[in-house]
Amino acid sequence: MQTFIFLMVVIIAVCAILVLVILSQNPKGGGLSSTFGGSGGGQMFGVQRTNEFLDKATWTLAGLIVALVIAANVMMENPYAPKTSVESIIPEAAATAPTPDAPATPPAQSETGN
Repeated sequence: MQTFIFLMVVIIAVCAILVLVILSQNPKGGGLSSTFGGSGGGQMFGVQRTNEFLDKATWTLAGLIVALVIAANVMMENPYAPKTSVESIIPEAAATAPTPDAPATPPAQSETGN
């Protein structure tokens, strides 16, 4: 159960990072890439490299979310899994069930008017 909770926290963190990466992109070529300066030709992070980085980061984070969700699904406990014994399904049944060596009580006989 702790692994499942840990995976849920990681999924939420990756989703938050993905939102930030997507919001930093601008579909018209601006966004974060224009902040780093797109006018200089010899810059290390130019417009094209920043757009490529944000595009790769988006796809990588999306793939990571898919993998983490599948892993969390595998780690999740199945509440509909069949139980192994009656005692695990109904714990009270073990306490109130008659023991095999106890004699069976005959049913009560009804009195008819003779």
